[in-house]
Amino acid sequence: MNRASICVPCRFAAIAAVVGCAGAAFAWTAGWLTPKRLDAPHIINTFESNYGVHPGYRRNHAKGLCVEGWFESNGNGASVSRAAVFAPGRTPVVGRFAIPGSNPAAPDASTPVRSMALLFQLQNGEQWRTGMNSVPVFIVRTPDQFYRQLVASKPDPATGKPDAAKLDAFFRANPETLPFRNWVKAHPPSSSFANTAFYSVNAFIATDAAGNRHAVRWQTVPEAAWAPETPAQKADPNFLADDFAARFAAGPAAIPLRWRLVLTVAAAADPTNDATQQWPADREQIDAGTLVLQRAEPQSNGMCRDVNYDPTILPDGLKPSDDPLLAARSAAYSVSFNRRTREEAELAQTHGGSQP
Repeated sequence: MNRASICVPCRFAAIAAVVGCAGAAFAWTAGWLTPKRLDAPHIINTFESNYGVHPGYRRNHAKGLCVEGWFESNGNGASVSRAAVFAPGRTPVVGRFAIPGSNPAAPDASTPVRSMALLFQLQNGEQWRTGMNSVPVFIVRTPDQFYRQLVASKPDPATGKPDAAKLDAFFRANPETLPFRNWVKAHPPSSSFANTAFYSVNAFIATDAAGNRHAVRWQTVPEAAWAPETPAQKADPNFLADDFAARFAAGPAAIPLRWRLVLTVAAAADPTNDATQQWPADREQIDAGTLVLQRAEPQSNGMCRDVNYDPTILPDGLKPSDDPLLAARSAAYSVSFNRRTREEAELAQTHGGSQP
């Protein structure tokens, strides 16, 4: 399709971990389900019922660390979006790396998925917030499927793990989950956040300076070479943070802490409302610039601690597509944010200012 004329219209254990935890990155719904109305608080309540509450922490991706740096735009992104972030120049970034799950003490090797969240602070006062996963597709397409997945993945009290038979029944009833499951099986977990690619998963609509609209997804492509987890890392419950600490101590000149920001432009027939489907590999890709990270810090006092990485907070020149997951993610993120910040305030009063 002509870019200017786009219409907007495992392994079982690994899969269980992703279904139960990574999926909750998209724990959503904004009230579309009938006759029993299902809203964001109901979904978050179900998630808490499944996995417990850790006061002061995010309901998913609870274990993470803050990073700071900048995005150096080369100007190429302006061919599809008039957003100021794509004009040549540097934009400050506050980010967060994490693993899925509600347990802030979970071993890093307990899940094959990583996440990267970024907040770009544009010079004109606008913000661009994006939450990305290390898998290019999501496991389900709709809020209803997600809810049924969440129910199917509820841990058995006797084992602490999801019931394999219930998950299998869900998968068989929802073949849309197959691309995600196949991708996870074929891609071993990475040894570092620094050598991992991250994907927006959802589609967005970019508008250029002439008013033409283009359906896009984006990814961050690391300059560091990919490598799998080592046996020693699997035995270290905090190896991802330890690895990052070592890399920053060595300095960015010694070990790259850089990613290329790449925009993928859809063709006319590519779906914008289905996060379970990848677009074909031959679609136009635009190298829009380089993300550079210069330091990391614990989330307990880092700049990312109180950031809600709502993917619908976008600058002029970018807006949500018709993907139903986007509005639902936004609603659930808001519920989670409000609960944890209230808990942080209560903990601060109780413990004289200390927070998670």
